[in-house]
Amino acid sequence: MAYEQKNFENLLGMKGFSDALLKNHFTLYQGYVTNANKLIDSLNAMLKDGRTSTPEYAELKRRFGWEFNGMRLHEYYFKNLTKNFKSIDNKSKLFKKIIEDFGSYENFEKDFKANAAMRGIGWVVLDYDPIAKRLFNVWINEHDAGHLSGCVPILVLDVFEHAYMVDYGLKKADYIEAFFKAINWNDVIERFECVI
Repeated sequence: MAYEQKNFENLLGMKGFSDALLKNHFTLYQGYVTNANKLIDSLNAMLKDGRTSTPEYAELKRRFGWEFNGMRLHEYYFKNLTKNFKSIDNKSKLFKKIIEDFGSYENFEKDFKANAAMRGIGWVVLDYDPIAKRLFNVWINEHDAGHLSGCVPILVLDVFEHAYMVDYGLKKADYIEAFFKAINWNDVIERFECVI
């Protein structure tokens, strides 16, 4: 079964994100979906043909993590955005866990924003470790390096330049602020409650 591109056009008109920026970003996401599917097909054909010991097979296997994670991280990112922002419910299990693990919501946000403001391209993810039952803010370099094994992404921010340069140029901090005013906390809380 092939992966299908999800439709996030409901985000068009969102405050802090121009339609041009979002449409470009949706097109980039479409490329990850397309390439993940192509790699699956190519790898399956090589497996069927007995070509698993070739350098080409090895390179495609390595590339698959890049394309798949690019697809999935974009899906998390777009899904945790909304035009109808509401602050996080301070009675939610996620809010209480944030307080427990970071000391305060403000500490969580400060740490998340500090990760996002770091130099470089990548992602910032609020990850949940179901073994230790703990939240971490994590920098993911590229798509396929920096993931904490076994952790579950709860909140995802894209900090590749394509996510903000059309609207903000080099003002990454302004983009981060816009992101925090567009978080779909209901989706983020639901993600958390599915894994606790």
